[in-house]
Amino acid sequence: MGTMFEFKDVTDCGLPAIEAELLARHVSEALRLPPVEAWREISQSILRPEHPWALHRSLFETAFRDWDPANGPAPAWTPTDETIRETQVGRLMAERGCASVAELHVWSVADRAGFWNEMIQRLGIRLAQPSTKVLDLTNGVTQSIWLSGAKLNIADSCFQAPPGKLAIEYRGEGEAARRITYGELNVLVNRVANGLLAAGFRPGDALAIYLPMTIESVAIYLGIIRVGCVAVSIADSLAAEEIAVRLRLSEARGAFTQDTMLRGGKHLPLYSKVIEADGPRTIVISAGSVELRPGDLEWKEFLSSNEQFNAYLADPHEPTNILFSSGTTGEPKAIPWTHVTPIKCAVDGYLHQDIHEDDRVAWPTNLGWMMGPWLIYASLVNRATMALYGGAPTGRDFGQFVQDAEVTMLGVIPSLVKTWRATDCMRGLDWSRVRRFSSTGECSNAEDMLFLMSLAGYKPVIEYCGGTELGGGYIGSTMAQPNVPAVFTTPSFGTELVLMNEAEGDIEAGEVFLVPPAIGMSTKLLHHDHQAVYFDETPLGPKGEILRRHGDAMERLPGGYYRAQGRVDDTMNLGGIKVSSVEIERVLNTVPGIRETAAVAVAPPGGGPSLLWIFAVLHEDGQPDVGELQSQLQQAIRTHLNPLFKISALTAIMFFGGWL
Repeated sequence: MGTMFEFKDVTDCGLPAIEAELLARHVSEALRLPPVEAWREISQSILRPEHPWALHRSLFETAFRDWDPANGPAPAWTPTDETIRETQVGRLMAERGCASVAELHVWSVADRAGFWNEMIQRLGIRLAQPSTKVLDLTNGVTQSIWLSGAKLNIADSCFQAPPGKLAIEYRGEGEAARRITYGELNVLVNRVANGLLAAGFRPGDALAIYLPMTIESVAIYLGIIRVGCVAVSIADSLAAEEIAVRLRLSEARGAFTQDTMLRGGKHLPLYSKVIEADGPRTIVISAGSVELRPGDLEWKEFLSSNEQFNAYLADPHEPTNILFSSGTTGEPKAIPWTHVTPIKCAVDGYLHQDIHEDDRVAWPTNLGWMMGPWLIYASLVNRATMALYGGAPTGRDFGQFVQDAEVTMLGVIPSLVKTWRATDCMRGLDWSRVRRFSSTGECSNAEDMLFLMSLAGYKPVIEYCGGTELGGGYIGSTMAQPNVPAVFTTPSFGTELVLMNEAEGDIEAGEVFLVPPAIGMSTKLLHHDHQAVYFDETPLGPKGEILRRHGDAMERLPGGYYRAQGRVDDTMNLGGIKVSSVEIERVLNTVPGIRETAAVAVAPPGGGPSLLWIFAVLHEDGQPDVGELQSQLQQAIRTHLNPLFKISALTAIMFFGGWL
């Protein structure tokens, strides 16, 4: 307490002398308070987003100069008692008589059936026929059955808000905003469902979606599910070869796409890639005239005029969506989501991201990655509004959309924040309506996350880590706990984890294993042995529990916090996308002059998103320019895998007669 702040510390950051003197005096007064109170006063009453970032960082370090690390890392945001009472998790704590988030979590895993039943009731999940048993473990914890005997269509639970409430606000790059209410979206979903039946598709058919995140793609996704078909999620950035793999694995009978999409001022082809992938019968959204293959349909021709539809009522564990995640064999894992999986998305959004009915939720993603479907369910089941931007989120135009759409919950991937910080592209925008951020997909860098908080006047960042095969997160943060940049505060509710390594007893760092069951956890994979992938040869837990392999590494910090340490297997997260080294190496090994490659994810100094480092063994007759070789390898990834994967470093090694 009482640390004196030097006037030069402000003037060194480039502020005008008069403003610097006044600010320094206010800061010096605030620093007489204990560290947490001092920083709250500085961050909420003194600092402004337009102040230089160097000043923000300096003041944070100064406020916590005397902080005792035995209490855990220093928090950049601390909730008040009033804030906690207003959160969804705080209200549940009060109703359950829990004194802390930790106590609430203990209940959520001690009485799993009771917890999930409470959340199903709380969110108003619509069951056309009630369940006879919330959790059935007849087949063991690895093959748990949820909501036995029930009949439902999870799409119906997305339309509990008043029909006139705004469901989606969308703006494409260079376009005016478009809006659709819950009632209008419901009608559009019904028109899609009727169009599917008229086109000859039937319940159980797999239908691919290769589209950016738009009003139409959301309606298509929910229409597929409402009619009893299965949505096949294909990311709009994938190359034709990868599209073909996913179409084959899912046995897709139809597809939805559009002619092109606009990104960074460029029209990128989509429909032509589906044709190149030898895709099935395709419905095409087109801004103009496009020549279609025989049998393909234009969107307006496909869309039914019938606005009424009675949803297909399914068993809870019937599939609704096939998503893909990296496989260690080089072929992606095809993961079926069921009518139960979205309950996990909605509950995480309710308790961790604290989504309320008056929220406007934005998260740059698309339906090819789990955060696309997650965003639909977390927003619509919780009766909130989705804010969708149709361009690249890396620049100021996206920030302007966040401001204009009055976004209150903004999701990010860490590499996106790193770009914003490097370019300073969000300076001067008004993000004051943002109440919290959320980050997932990669390891976060603490300074980047502190920068992100500063853009909205120091609002918390809900760190969130999980997987496609979990339907959401296994660890996260809440609005009822102090918020530390790049750090988690609690395992996800209803989900239990343990850290394991060669050491015995309680450990502070190790591989993450999960304790089944939990709603959202997969029980099946297409073309892979689910038991072998997640359970074979895993150790028993500290209490003899069956453990589920996940592949992340975590470190437990003082104060009950956790920090991600990357992966323990050969998969990596690049730009928020999970990919295995095998997938990258398979593509690079086809480049002329390459004998063999190794793809490695490298953590940058200070932590944060992984960097892709390629080690390439060259044939003995090759002496290429390393810069040119890196360009060739990058082009191979762009053409055959995903243009979002960037090579950060290349080491070329010559091969001579069997010796390196």
